[in-house]
Amino acid sequence: MDAVIDNLPTFLEGFRNTLGLLALAGIGAFILGILIAAMRISPVGSFRGFATVYTEVVRNTPLTLVLFFCAYLLPYLQFTPGYFQLAAIGLTVYTSPFVAEALRSGVNGVHVGQAEAARSIGLTFGQTLSFIVMPQAIRMVIPPLINVFIALAKNTSVAGAFFVFELFGAARQITNDRGDAVIAVLLAVAAFYLIITIPLGVIAGRIEKKVAVLR
Repeated sequence: MDAVIDNLPTFLEGFRNTLGLLALAGIGAFILGILIAAMRISPVGSFRGFATVYTEVVRNTPLTLVLFFCAYLLPYLQFTPGYFQLAAIGLTVYTSPFVAEALRSGVNGVHVGQAEAARSIGLTFGQTLSFIVMPQAIRMVIPPLINVFIALAKNTSVAGAFFVFELFGAARQITNDRGDAVIAVLLAVAAFYLIITIPLGVIAGRIEKKVAVLR
């Protein structure tokens, strides 16, 4: 355990960057996911087509390939905000279709009569979606959304292979210096990930019970 204690500042730096990636990509994926979900149910055919293709292509593309594109091809196109920001963009793009599909399932769970009633009193499609349908849909899909963000927290580890110093990068640096303590280092990294995922799982379980009671 001395390898873990001696390198605790390195672990904490990687943990902080992991939390930063989770926060940025989580917020970005949620916003983009709402947009894609709205396009999937839009009355405009071109929007539905674009959103469907985007969802299927991105959701079935390996995360490593998405981050490779962000880390190497975007700088080649003269877009160079920094590897941390590029990783956040890649994680946002990769996670957004999963958020969109969760939201779309919630929208399908809202009774169609509510949307029809909203349209009958003169609300536009955007107003109906924003004020009537989407708030109810989000409430119903909070547990699966949290599961998506738990997966996102674990997916941040892939960014360590693309010049981002997060928990995976911290573990790699420490194991290079302390090859005799690989197991202890990996257990410490796993513990840091559990600090993120276990509370999220508990929150998802409590919200799921609360929503079930409200129904």
